[in-house]
Amino acid sequence: MLDMSATALAVVQRSHTMAMRAESWLGGQLLTDGIPIADGSESRDRSLAVPEQITLTVPRRDQGYDWDPGTDPAHPLAAYGQMLRIDYGIDIGNGYEWINRGWFLITESSTEGDTVTVTCAGLLTLIAEATLVSPFQPGSSDTLASVVRALIEPALTVSFDGTLVDRAVPLGMQWDSDRLAAVTEVLGAWGAAERVTEDGFLLVEPVSDAAPAVLAISDDRATGTVVRWQGSTTRDGAFNVVVAQGEDANGNQLQGVVYDSSGTSPYQYGGAFNPLPVPYMYQSSLLTTVAQCRTAAAAQLALLRRQAFRKLAVTMVPHPGLVTGDILTVTGAGLTGARCAIEQLSLPYSPGEMTLILRVL
Repeated sequence: MLDMSATALAVVQRSHTMAMRAESWLGGQLLTDGIPIADGSESRDRSLAVPEQITLTVPRRDQGYDWDPGTDPAHPLAAYGQMLRIDYGIDIGNGYEWINRGWFLITESSTEGDTVTVTCAGLLTLIAEATLVSPFQPGSSDTLASVVRALIEPALTVSFDGTLVDRAVPLGMQWDSDRLAAVTEVLGAWGAAERVTEDGFLLVEPVSDAAPAVLAISDDRATGTVVRWQGSTTRDGAFNVVVAQGEDANGNQLQGVVYDSSGTSPYQYGGAFNPLPVPYMYQSSLLTTVAQCRTAAAAQLALLRRQAFRKLAVTMVPHPGLVTGDILTVTGAGLTGARCAIEQLSLPYSPGEMTLILRVL
């Protein structure tokens, strides 16, 4: 959850007065801090390569200023490297408390009549669009961390969780074109995942759903919260074991196996889903020991659960502190105090309802 005071946390549990503000920056220089946001929305989806998408509606003219970027490459709303820092304000009685929702890259601005529509995306856009000019080959002294830095910086500053143990990269690795796919492969073999923080850093951390819950919600229509089961069920693509395969320095094939042993999983190994192993195969040349294979298999199992497990759809009063990955406890739809992770969210930038897609852990 994003940083909020105890007062603000209490206010957002019920209907509240909100406001939005945004700054525009280009090349580290502030262009303006007074973008007039008339409407907009923010969506996040952890299954996407670039999870964050923003749409803003801005009046073309406000207080004598023309917000149509036209052909001006230095205009605050142009799409030539301009980044927006967006804050969500909550009226806490003696003024607004502002919650930083993060930094977003303007990808398109268009004007129709008296309205400018601005589309933004998360900062991983910088990595996704920067395909490799020539094949990338790590050196003999490179490690997983140094390879990630080489692929990401200076577009984003990388920060590593202190619990991750760095190690050398095997000789002979090469990535030809897709920069973001190379990063994903390195992190997968490391048992890690990345996310862009609200301060604009790329944080690399272990894949885990073990964090404490940040909020408890219940299916109480009197307070505007509705919890229901979401989507359909299918056996297609389901699994109950992950097999991660690698190779040691002598060319010997290695593998690590992790079974789905969660008592709440509908795919639990040895359960009703299938008494036999139904494997998901994962292979990487970055895996050179059995221990590394097992770590990668466990991480892949956790990542795959984000797509395959049971989902809840929640409609609620907007909570500007919530982001994808946060853990909630949910009572409703037949569940009592169930731990759930936010996989998708939609936050309105004007009065309205927030929607969440939660995965039952």
